[in-house]
Amino acid sequence: MHTSLLERLKSLLPYKVIDQHDDLDAHRFDRWCIKHYRDWQAQTIERPACIVRPSCSADVQVLMRFASEHTLSVVPFGLGSGVCGGIETTPEDILLDMGSMNKVCDINSMDLLATFEAGINGLEAEEAVAKLGLTIGHWPQSIAISSVGGWVSTRASGQFSTAYGNIEDIIYAIEVVLPNGDIVTLGKAPRAAAGPDLRHLFMGAEGTMGIITQVTLSLRKQPETRAFSAYYVPTMSAGFNAQRHIVQADWRPPVMRQYDASEVIRLFPDYVLSGCGLLLMVHEGPADRVNAELNSVESIALANGLKCADSQAAKDWLERRNHVPDWQDLFDMGWIADTIEVSGTWQQIEHIYQQVINALNTVPFVINASAHSSHVYRSGINLYFTFACKPDNVADMEALYFECWHKTLHATAAAGGGIAHHHGTGRLRKPYLELELGSVGVSLLRTLKQAIDPQDLLNPGNLIP
Repeated sequence: MHTSLLERLKSLLPYKVIDQHDDLDAHRFDRWCIKHYRDWQAQTIERPACIVRPSCSADVQVLMRFASEHTLSVVPFGLGSGVCGGIETTPEDILLDMGSMNKVCDINSMDLLATFEAGINGLEAEEAVAKLGLTIGHWPQSIAISSVGGWVSTRASGQFSTAYGNIEDIIYAIEVVLPNGDIVTLGKAPRAAAGPDLRHLFMGAEGTMGIITQVTLSLRKQPETRAFSAYYVPTMSAGFNAQRHIVQADWRPPVMRQYDASEVIRLFPDYVLSGCGLLLMVHEGPADRVNAELNSVESIALANGLKCADSQAAKDWLERRNHVPDWQDLFDMGWIADTIEVSGTWQQIEHIYQQVINALNTVPFVINASAHSSHVYRSGINLYFTFACKPDNVADMEALYFECWHKTLHATAAAGGGIAHHHGTGRLRKPYLELELGSVGVSLLRTLKQAIDPQDLLNPGNLIP
């Protein structure tokens, strides 16, 4: 960016434009594995021209009008927890750091609604409503390092989604600044039939359609009681069938997680039963309903060939569910690894599991190919694959990483599944988006982008092939 433009921007937003190198370096990328690998390898990763830290929606409007006038790209940045490469800048780009827009605007205990500025930390938002005996019910693994606006931008799922829904089920209203600087609030009533639901243009758009500045979420009262259950799963098919029968009988344990035998050995060494996987559940709600659910779930599980396991396994999961190693720790051990979340119908899911595991095991230097399920629906379920490679030469890590992703997504699509469940698309899945949307769907997405952002100002190069 030319110096004169930078100085003018500083005059428009005093004390909110940062161009010190340390700050710029800290915002070059998010938590995508491959960017951390390149940084670990001391490869050059470009900085943005500057960072803008707005303190209100009006500041965002000022920035977007300035960017529109001078055709400058703006890359929105929540708290940097994305894992699919949604953040990538050039020395000509403005990085819009939403972290200072972190206020609790309103909590309404009668209507069970809470409004937050989009940059607020997710755990801080949850703690604010918890003081009133309420919960958002959205618990992504990244809750302590992600923003509410980021949840919306990536169409996130939380670990308690089977009962409480994904973020699209929790959103009540959103405020968005458009690429031309206009501002719009979408959602004003419990339901509307006022044409297409325009909120969905910005859910999952990953900063390419508008800047989410405020979010209103629909709350729940905190549950009266919580209980745990666990079952040994002789085959993945038996576990899938048990989960299907549970949810199709209209029981809704908020957490239902099925681990294959390989993951049990790695993650639950104290609960290994030879050759078996584990199905863990958390049950919440009114005490009478939880007790009835526990009894019915046990009957369904046993009828499908599962065996009772120590429920402490589910408690252990809850206590350490968000503990994950840093990328650099893995690189230092010679490993490159990642998780890939996909989904499919009940008819498809066993085939997806087998095809992806087989495909991953054809990649050279693979030392782990495993999976668990974590989000359950009446019509299907997701799978969360984990791979790790340990090549002889660390320079081969990146190519192996992309080969694992390529084989996983193509095997999933060939089996009829969906290639993106809750981490978003970013630059990582972008080349494969046609597998999900088809060529006509991708063309429609491009048409929407062109109509909303004809100058391609917002997060160019992200999401859209």
